[in-house]
Amino acid sequence: MPIRLSSLFLRTLREDPADADVAGHKLLLRAGYIRRAGAGLYTWLPLGLAVKAKIEQVIREEMAAAGAQEVFFPALLPREPFEATGRWTEYGDNLFRLQDRKKADYLLAPTHEEMFTLLVKDLYSSYKDLPLSIYQIQNKYRDEARPRAGLLRGREFVMKDAYSFDTTDEGLRASYQAQRDAYERIFTRLGVDYVVVKADAGAMGGSASEEFLSPSPIGEDTFVRSAGGYAANVEAVATVAPEKIAIDGQPAAEIVHTPECSNIKRIVAFSNENKKRTDGAEWTAAHTLKNNVMALISPEGKRELVIVGLPGDREVDIKRAEAAFSPNEIEQANEDDFAKHPELIKGYIGPVKDGKAILGLEGVSKIRYLLDPRVVEGSAWLTGANEKDKHVYGLVAGRDFSADGVIDIAEVRAGDQAPDGSGPLELARGIEIGHVFQLGRKYAEALGLQVLDENGKLITVTMGSYGIGVTRLVAVLAEANHDENGLIWPAAVSPADVYLVAAGKDEVVYETAEKLAAELEAKGKSVILDDRLKVSPGVKFGDAELIGVPNIVIVGKGLENGEVDLWNRRSGERRSVRLESAVAEIVKG
Repeated sequence: MPIRLSSLFLRTLREDPADADVAGHKLLLRAGYIRRAGAGLYTWLPLGLAVKAKIEQVIREEMAAAGAQEVFFPALLPREPFEATGRWTEYGDNLFRLQDRKKADYLLAPTHEEMFTLLVKDLYSSYKDLPLSIYQIQNKYRDEARPRAGLLRGREFVMKDAYSFDTTDEGLRASYQAQRDAYERIFTRLGVDYVVVKADAGAMGGSASEEFLSPSPIGEDTFVRSAGGYAANVEAVATVAPEKIAIDGQPAAEIVHTPECSNIKRIVAFSNENKKRTDGAEWTAAHTLKNNVMALISPEGKRELVIVGLPGDREVDIKRAEAAFSPNEIEQANEDDFAKHPELIKGYIGPVKDGKAILGLEGVSKIRYLLDPRVVEGSAWLTGANEKDKHVYGLVAGRDFSADGVIDIAEVRAGDQAPDGSGPLELARGIEIGHVFQLGRKYAEALGLQVLDENGKLITVTMGSYGIGVTRLVAVLAEANHDENGLIWPAAVSPADVYLVAAGKDEVVYETAEKLAAELEAKGKSVILDDRLKVSPGVKFGDAELIGVPNIVIVGKGLENGEVDLWNRRSGERRSVRLESAVAEIVKG
């Protein structure tokens, strides 16, 4: 039976909702696919469920082809498994925590690694049971501080999460590749534009991680790529460090009075006026060493300061910093932090005082001091002298100062070199639609997932994790497939194959439309039939464009000449065909 607009639970909107900020979100609301229930929460209406079901069906087919079996877990989970892996605390405020009437702790699952691991532990005990891949399509919950863009960043969302279980690292790599290949088939079938990028594993851990991003100007993820084929999320880009420089023969460092030069711009201007470079070049921010004081807040609430030295023409990239310092949260040091550390002179912080290192050395300062990879041995810098109104010139790394380690958290720029030598990088934005991890044994070790090997010895299972944002894909497809009049779904996810409009007052128009709908469905085509009486053709055509089924058939004035109109929303082509050949034309595509 066709979906009849005369009885469909649907109200379309002529105006953009005030709370929608991106095009795809506006159209999903206006076309009656979803409705807002609260901040980051959405009710799914019949048309929206139809699109979501199409996506889920493609996922299920490709998961089966990859050898994965479907299971289903509760969304309400006990605290204990997450306590065992440390994630009860590590998730911080993003976790929805609650108690039952007996005061036992529970959570709404943000993800299900622990439960998958414990399920396999409960049922399997021998290497003969493995390899195994299982998955679910299920609701997840994260207490997003700033839900935005509708389905793109919500507090409740649907995700497909799959997990593989193997006895060897070689087996894990094979399972990982099978899932990765399945993802490529899924996104290709759905008509999603995507790029695969190297990613940082972050709190998930593991030896390998890749993201599937859909390029979009509204994407929250920045990624890079080179003409030579390198692609990575900015969090995973490794800076190409310059070669070390010989220290011998370099002039001694010099401390200079630099009044009112508490920022990079001022010290560069002062230097160009008062302290000429020996090479005759102008001073720039790239010649300065900026020392950024940050506070790391652990999941338990402990606050620790860290100082990162990086070239003054670069800023800290907060996402790279969050990945590097995970699971800690990060913020800039505040006035209380500086009050507790009088050795830190704001605007004049450097790694030396009176020629002696004070940062990162036991007994002098307990603050960790880390350096950007560009600050190589032998490089000379202009930086603060740890005294008000004083800077030091010609401070040489490896001779005049050292650090506790290297950290790569500075911003990545277009034109930076790809770490694999494939050329300069270009930057783009994208929306994460999938993520694959080689988890390794992190969760198996935490939860005791072991099996007996062929020699009767216990071995720890190695795991992979593979996620796709199902409801996010609806938003991604809507964002990428629309014009000024409405949605234009790819055929694979459209709520119907054909949108049939009965446009007119004559009874024969409605009778013909009903007959065409029946014939199309007999040929295996699903149909939305606009059979509404007392609704003008203009309103019907507007709704047809808004709802976004790519193939529209209009039964209207042309029926007097034995013709109906075929309208392709994607190409914009609209043409008349004989009524008797209409079904064949539509089926042929």
